[in-house]
Amino acid sequence: MNHPRNPRFTHLLSLFLIILFLVAFVTSQEVDDEKDFNYIEGSGKGPEDWGDLKEEWATCKTGNMQSPIDLFGRRVEVAPVSEEIHKFYNPGEATLKNRGHDISVEWKGGNSKININGIDYILRQVHWHSPSEHAINGRRYALELHIVHQSQDNKIAVIGLLYNLGRPDPFLGKLEEKIKSLSNTSTEVDIGIVDPKEIRIGGNKYYRYGGSLTTPPCTEGVIWTVNKQIATVSKEQVKLLREAVDDGARENARPLQPRNGRPVKLYYQRWKTDEVYILKTGSGFGDASF
Repeated sequence: MNHPRNPRFTHLLSLFLIILFLVAFVTSQEVDDEKDFNYIEGSGKGPEDWGDLKEEWATCKTGNMQSPIDLFGRRVEVAPVSEEIHKFYNPGEATLKNRGHDISVEWKGGNSKININGIDYILRQVHWHSPSEHAINGRRYALELHIVHQSQDNKIAVIGLLYNLGRPDPFLGKLEEKIKSLSNTSTEVDIGIVDPKEIRIGGNKYYRYGGSLTTPPCTEGVIWTVNKQIATVSKEQVKLLREAVDDGARENARPLQPRNGRPVKLYYQRWKTDEVYILKTGSGFGDASF
């Protein structure tokens, strides 16, 4: 015999499920206001303390798939070529932000994406870390750019680009004056149309592994793609990024984390220069390939 469901109970159940979804959404994201943590060792808010600062940040301390890591050549598996992956980037309205410990460019509208195994990951933002967070064979570089994408169910896929000191980076060069004005005025400014295709991704090799966000809440399950070719950035550009945030720290890079036996694969591919990028890759971390 079926009993009619209490409307009040149904309403409360729906409300509970909505709250549960929102909590899951929030805790999977990078912190937008970074004042509650820093990169200064011994300050009580540095990387060694992140996992103790908030209950929802415990994964920073207890997780076993944390990022960044050292992409050590002898422990990297060369992956076979097997499937096509697509990347679609288009110009869009963007906002420049000082989040406290880094400078980010965030796009509105969601008209750029990558597709991984049939799942779209929308381009959300890019931001910079100095020195680089990832290392290759024990070496960290002058700068690292993170290109952050997010699927409809809040999974994260990040492309990491590493930079040596040398010639100025053209993409960052177009933002320099806006970054200078940001540091002198406010923490956020609309900067009009920005084309993410102007971010140069060169070479034909990249690393793939499963890791985490490199800032609190250090959420795991992030698909990491780190380009093997090293780009260049000027010393003045790196200095500009650090001076713009003015957080009292000399760097904003998390220390290297234990690999804990995780597989790291090295892929060979060709980056096409037309609007739609078609990459030839093999199977990557879990069900994800890029």
